[in-house]
This record gives sequence, C-alpha cells and structure tokens, in this order.
Amino acid sequence: MELLHVADAVAREKLIDRDEVLEAMEQAIQKAGRSKYGLEHDIRAHINRRTGAIELRRYREVVDTVEDEGTQILLADAQRRDKALSVGDFLIEDLPPIDFGRIAAQTAKQVIVQRVRDAERLRQYEEYKDRIGEIVNGLVKRAEYGNVTVDLGRAEAVIRRDELIPREHYKIGDRVRAYIYDVRQEPRGPQIFLSRTRPEFMSKLFAMEVPEIYDGIIEIRAVARDPGSRAKIAVISHDSSIDPVGACVGMRGSRVQAVVGELQGEKIDIIPWSQDTATFVVNALAPAEVTKVVLDDEQNRIEVVVPDEQLSLAIGRRGQNVRLASMLTGWEIDILTEAEESERRQEETRQRSELFMAALDVDDVIAHLLVAEGFATIEDVAFIESEELESIEGFDEDIAAELQNRARVYLEEQAAKAIEAARASGVQDDLIEFEGVEPGMLAALVKEDVKSLEDFAGLAADELIEILGAGMFSEDEANLLIMKARLDKGWITQADFDAAMAPPADEEVVEEEDDDVLTPESVFKTSTNQPAL
Repeated sequence: MELLHVADAVAREKLIDRDEVLEAMEQAIQKAGRSKYGLEHDIRAHINRRTGAIELRRYREVVDTVEDEGTQILLADAQRRDKALSVGDFLIEDLPPIDFGRIAAQTAKQVIVQRVRDAERLRQYEEYKDRIGEIVNGLVKRAEYGNVTVDLGRAEAVIRRDELIPREHYKIGDRVRAYIYDVRQEPRGPQIFLSRTRPEFMSKLFAMEVPEIYDGIIEIRAVARDPGSRAKIAVISHDSSIDPVGACVGMRGSRVQAVVGELQGEKIDIIPWSQDTATFVVNALAPAEVTKVVLDDEQNRIEVVVPDEQLSLAIGRRGQNVRLASMLTGWEIDILTEAEESERRQEETRQRSELFMAALDVDDVIAHLLVAEGFATIEDVAFIESEELESIEGFDEDIAAELQNRARVYLEEQAAKAIEAARASGVQDDLIEFEGVEPGMLAALVKEDVKSLEDFAGLAADELIEILGAGMFSEDEANLLIMKARLDKGWITQADFDAAMAPPADEEVVEEEDDDVLTPESVFKTSTNQPAL
C-alpha cells in the first residue's frame, strides 16, 4: 500500500495522472528484475491498482523452432507445463519478489524520476499550447545574459532579451506580466516564450482595461509600437453612440494610463480607424496637420504634403512618427513640405512642356496648355479621343488632328529606333515580333540578357515585373504573356494554356462589359502605332 500512497502523493504534487506514476514504477521494477535475472529475458512487472501488490512475471513465446532461448520456448516443453498452450501463445511464469539492493534501488529511482519528469513536461505542453495569445503573470526566477526566466507556477517561461522593453531590468522575485507568443515541444521539455514588445501585448492590455473592447463593441484594427518609447493604436466602434477614442482614454485618462504604466511610460496615440486610406493615413500622422494626400495604389505608396512648419512634427524624432504611421497603415509614406511639392510640380511642368515642344514641334503656349489639361506623355496625346483635345480652349478640330498625327509619327519613330537598337544588341526577331512585347520593353529586356522568345518564355511572372517595372503589368497580365510565349514555343499545349488561364474552381466568373476585363485578346491586342513604353 505504501507504493499507492507514494504514487498518489507524486501525482498530486506534479499534477499528473496517478496511473502514469504507477507505470513509471512498473518500468523501474521491470528494469531491476531484468538486471537480476538477465537482460535477455522478457520480464514484466505489474502493480495491483487496488492492493499495491507487486507482480513480477517472465514471458516466453511458444514456437516450433527456438531462436532466442531467453524469450522463446518449444511447444513440447511449454505443453508439459500447460497443455492448453499453442504456437503463438505466451508461457507466463511468476517470479519471486526481488530484494532491491542499493544499485537497483538507485536505478529504479532514476527511471521513476525520468518518467515522472516526462509526464510533467507533456502536461505542461498540453496545458500551454492552447494558451498562445494570452497574457500571463509570473515571478522572475533567473535573469542572465539579458534573458529572463519566469516562474508561472505550473511551468517556466522565457522572455528573450529582444522581447523585453529597452532599459527594462528585472531582479529575482520581481513580478512580471507578458504575452505568450509561442509554445514549442523540444527534447529538453516544453519551451514557453513570452514577449512584452509585441503589438498583441498592447492589444490584450487594452482589452483588459477597456470593457468595450472585451465585449467586442470597440475593435482594435491595428497597432504599431516602438517599444518603450511610443505607440499608435487604431480603433473603431461598432456602436455609433460610443466614441472609440474616448472609451480607450477613459475618465481623465485612467484607462490609457494603466496601459502606459505597464509599458514603462510608453506614449500611446489612439486614433480612429477609417476605411478610407487617405483619411486613415492623415489620422495616423497626428498630431501633424496634412494639407494634401496623393495615393499610388500600384506601388502601395502615399505622398503626404504638410505645411513647412509641420515637417519636423510629421516626421517625428528620428523619423519615429512617420515610421509608426507607415507600420500602422501598411503604406509607405513620403512626406513633402508645401514648398518642396510646389517646386517639384513646377519641375514636372517644365519637363513635360519641353517634351511636348520637342516631340510635337509646338511652341511653349500649346505645350503649357497640354500640361495644364493633365497630359503627361506623348501617348496621352496620340491615343486620346480627339474630342478631348478639341475641348481645350483655343484648339479646334484641325489643331487636334495635327497634334495627334505628330504624336503618332513621333511614337513610330521612337519604336523604330528601339527595334533598331535591340537588333544591334542581338535581340532575335521572334521576340521583337512577339505580340505583346512592345518596342519600349526591349531595352529593359536586353539589360537582363533576355534576347529571344525562348529566354522570355523561361521567365517567371515576378521576374518580368521586376525587369519592366511594377507599373507595367499586374501579376496576372505578366503570367498570361509568359504562358502565351511558352505556347508559341511549343513548350505547352493549347489545353495546358487554357487550364492555366482558367479561374479556380471555387472562384465565380463574373461577366462584365467593361473594356478593362482581362482576356488574352485584350492583353495581346497591339497595333503598328502602339506607343513605346
């Protein structure tokens, strides 16, 4: 019965199942029995779960031909002891209880300790693997080399140096609160990793301090942190009667101050989230004022113009404000002053005017008129509806027609020069004449040593986009062009091409009448007057 009492005590102390402790004891007794009677024997131990009696038995398999005398016995010999046995059965013999010597007892203890430790580690892993994303409290157990070991009561966790807030130091016995971001099962046991610098830690702290966030009335959409220094958090309310910013700040700032205190004085800007990107970016740059915003969806960049005296405020100390705003919104933000933006606009106007004057052989008055109406390239003039040109004040039908004719002639000359230069660089005709490759692309392709249709067909879509620039093609368009090249080279069949270009089975195909719908015909549709890009 003492064994059962010990098993119960260990199970309670280590918070593991009683049977696991008893199985560890059985394994230890079994190992001691093999040490006494011979390692070659199949000896098994069993502890009666009700009485605690130890049963030690030797198992031998009944066979026709003995290959291992320690674990096998001939059928004739086995039936002399038990006539009911047949080949494949086991002859089970009771062994007398063993008297544990000092060495055997030590070995048994090691086995039991190891098995109990393994069971405890498994229990810890099973308990904490589903708690990723929670905040836990613990006491500092060790602090060495910048890493902090935290005693969580039923397990130990680690806060690495880079997951601690800068200038934050802990001593043994200090209480610490942190966020579980990973739990791994490793040979040395479960490893629980904590963090105090991750944005999720701040989100969870606000959820603990602001009941409206916990209840789902207010939602945290984005968090950006410079740990220990400054942070920005974007919130939105699903109840129009509740102000999300005011709820997070609390009466006299009580709620936000509780979070700031936990984060070692980290300054927190709480801003309203907006579905409109421009509005969201303007909010994110607070407290700086913004006078103008220009979005570039293709490059995922946004240009922000601020008054001259607001520039340092918008950028922040060491670029902190704009960096956090960029992290919060997911956009790359370029900040210009009004003076810089005006100077750049004047320079763009001058360059475009000079381009129109040189290419279209017009005076500066007409060139400035075209720029003022929003024309940026020769292609804009060549391929726009003639009525658009005729609507410009001072232009009539003859002037519009002449401007478009000169623009198209210029583009044809530029295309011819590009083709001539490409041929001189060794570009083969199959690439030059391939439908979809325009003359203006050839120079960029030559730089990357793409000089034949075979070279072109061997590209990946992202490689082609990188060569030609992100604004030239979308990934779908680039992939379509490359697949067409592979079809022309005979690398794939028409069926392969159709299958590759077909939408996924779970994607609903919507028929549209819009001219911009992506089709093979629309992507490859060109003419001899196609502009150089």
